[in-house]
Amino acid sequence: MDRGTIRRVWLPLAVGLWGLALLFRHGPHGLVRMFGILLSLIGLAGVIASRYTLGRSFSVAPKATALVTHGIYSRIRNPIYVSGVIFLVGLALTVGRPELLALLLVLIPMQIMRARREAAVLEAKFGDAYREYRKHTWF
Repeated sequence: MDRGTIRRVWLPLAVGLWGLALLFRHGPHGLVRMFGILLSLIGLAGVIASRYTLGRSFSVAPKATALVTHGIYSRIRNPIYVSGVIFLVGLALTVGRPELLALLLVLIPMQIMRARREAAVLEAKFGDAYREYRKHTWF
């Protein structure tokens, strides 16, 4: 295992799990909180699986280094965005602050705009291959 994989995948996973464990230790453990932890874990796992699948193709700014269509990307074009939203919903429920869900009113439109910019870059680079991939995947 190279240092890049440790930095991109395993370190964020360990930090995320540690953070969720700390949040879970404090306060009552009701059904809503348990559901929040479950959603947070699902979201964190989705982000980590997405980053792992992307490998060195991940970038903050839209770039078209490779068209990744395997793993979680075979079903969802932007699994990091989807998983991030799931994680934040779970986090809001875990900490007992449902008003944090209002952040989604800003975050979701921002993610849609980012996804559209990325799609334009990928379509310009990969053309028909990207258009075909888009037909068979969600968001």
